[in-house]
Amino acid sequence: MNGTSEGPAPAADLDRSAVTDSDNHLAPRTPCTGSPAYRSAFTAAPLAMAVVDAEGLVVGANDTLGTLLGTDPATLAGCPAADLVDLASDAGTWHAYREVLRGRQPRLRCTRRLKRADGHSLWVQVTVAPLAGSGDAREGLLMSVADISARRELQARLRHLQMHDPVTRLPNRALFFERLTAALEAEPHEHGGTGRIGVCYLDLDGFKAINDTLGHRVGDRLLAAVAERLTRCAEDAVHTRSGAPLVARLGGDEFALLVEDSTGTDQLAELAESVLTALQAPFEVADRSLSVTASVGVVERHTVGTTPTALMQAADTTLYWAKADGRARWTLFDPERNANRMTRQALAATLRPAIERGEFALEYQPLVGMEDGRVRGVEALIRWNHPQFGVLAPNRFIALAEEDGSIVPLGRWILRTACHQARRWQLAHPDDPPIFVSVNVAVRQVWDSDLVADVAATLEETGLAPHLLQLELTESAVMGSAGRPLQALKALSDMGVHIAIDDFGTGYSNLAYLSRLPVSVLKLDGAFVRGFQYDGVRDGGIQGAGADADAASAADASSANPADEVIVEAMVQLAHRLGLTVTAECVETSDQATRLRRIGCDTGQGWLYSRPVAPDRISALLGTSSGPGAAGVQAGVGNP
Repeated sequence: MNGTSEGPAPAADLDRSAVTDSDNHLAPRTPCTGSPAYRSAFTAAPLAMAVVDAEGLVVGANDTLGTLLGTDPATLAGCPAADLVDLASDAGTWHAYREVLRGRQPRLRCTRRLKRADGHSLWVQVTVAPLAGSGDAREGLLMSVADISARRELQARLRHLQMHDPVTRLPNRALFFERLTAALEAEPHEHGGTGRIGVCYLDLDGFKAINDTLGHRVGDRLLAAVAERLTRCAEDAVHTRSGAPLVARLGGDEFALLVEDSTGTDQLAELAESVLTALQAPFEVADRSLSVTASVGVVERHTVGTTPTALMQAADTTLYWAKADGRARWTLFDPERNANRMTRQALAATLRPAIERGEFALEYQPLVGMEDGRVRGVEALIRWNHPQFGVLAPNRFIALAEEDGSIVPLGRWILRTACHQARRWQLAHPDDPPIFVSVNVAVRQVWDSDLVADVAATLEETGLAPHLLQLELTESAVMGSAGRPLQALKALSDMGVHIAIDDFGTGYSNLAYLSRLPVSVLKLDGAFVRGFQYDGVRDGGIQGAGADADAASAADASSANPADEVIVEAMVQLAHRLGLTVTAECVETSDQATRLRRIGCDTGQGWLYSRPVAPDRISALLGTSSGPGAAGVQAGVGNP
């Protein structure tokens, strides 16, 4: 009779209560030598049993034990009991058994997988306890062996059902994470492993549409067909020491391929590419030819310092990148890109509280008359004085504010602050023409708040005249306005507030629609003005960096285009015919200013005049006029 251990399970299967419990059940008194009735009961008992002496040798065994082991019970006498049921195969069980023999522990219970001489294997539960009611092992032990093969088989079947997806018959999420956890907890270089792990996390593109239109039955059959192709990809892949990659369905239309002991990103990239290739051919399902693609997030790294949660978060993030980048592709995890994402999330989480904490401030960039160089107005530009990331320009957080709706309270704060400041300038310089303030407005502010009421209340609170307030919306936002946004713009215009289209010339440019909008100002996108540099004249130069409208000013002169001047001239003439004024953004050089003035542009904004500055720096400009070219404006504020 040969016995084989089930590995580490026996130690775990040791019945702690049996080893340490002092409750000793009364066992038959010397059944091999007791009364005939006692011996008869022992021999015919349906439970396989043997009497073992203090040395661990079998004194006698019943017929059931002989049948279980496939041998004559009489031949078992004198055999070491431990050999019959493989108690010496692991140190923990062997030590516990020896303690029972010495009388130091009351009982042993463990599970063993035995292999009989005929090759048949079975699972048994072995219990060893003293015979006498006193618990004295010196009077002998009773070893009972119960066949639990049927129970183990049922448990295995139930576990398989629990750990596999019924639709695709692949391992499910629970089994995937069990394997992943075990792989990460293993010794990094155990048995020659690489100490690395990789995951291809994929999501089917367009599966929801198929499921919704053709029904769940067709959708399930498609998932099963996809699972078959993924399984073939795993079987055809380069096998590692741990075997072929594990293919699992994590839920819905999400699948994952786990590569243990991976050899690097190239291996995972090759696997991801093979997956995309395998899914290219149409699927014949329910007499239909269905096509789906997949987006795959690829992560490969050392197991040390990695957790299942961290690995799958990285895989999920990378899968999102693959979808955002255009779908039907694989994307490799990029730590730098992920750091930017984490920073973005951190900013989003602290944006609303930052408004309450007063972490925002406004800077102002002059809008200068092209003919006389006098400051006509200023654009309010918000800055976030973040306690961790320093001073942040609006391109770092405005999109986040629009996404979570915090742009509404933030926009109200900008409007009130800018109008208060404009009124203070007006009161401080009563002899000078008042300047207007231009405030950027997001479309969501129009939809999610009563912008008209907010503006009216702010003007009343600050005492600022409506014509000294200009609201800027992007071209795409204004040109797509209809319904409530358009009504709001008309109400604001009727109130006397100026409406400006920002970055004009780069969006819809629906000129027919433009004539019907309540717009009074066009702000030409800086890309056109930069095209004026084609002759290489850059006497003004770019002084510093960081202004919003001039962030792209560092573009090389090779990007200049002589046709831009023609386009700008045409747009200026069109605007003037419609009764609109024109502001040119990103004016960097005096040569550009001269050409814009010759074309007929009304106002300019850019580094030639000033970068965005604090309110007190604007006060120094008021009343300053330096004639065409605005050299005095530039000198008055400069670019410190």
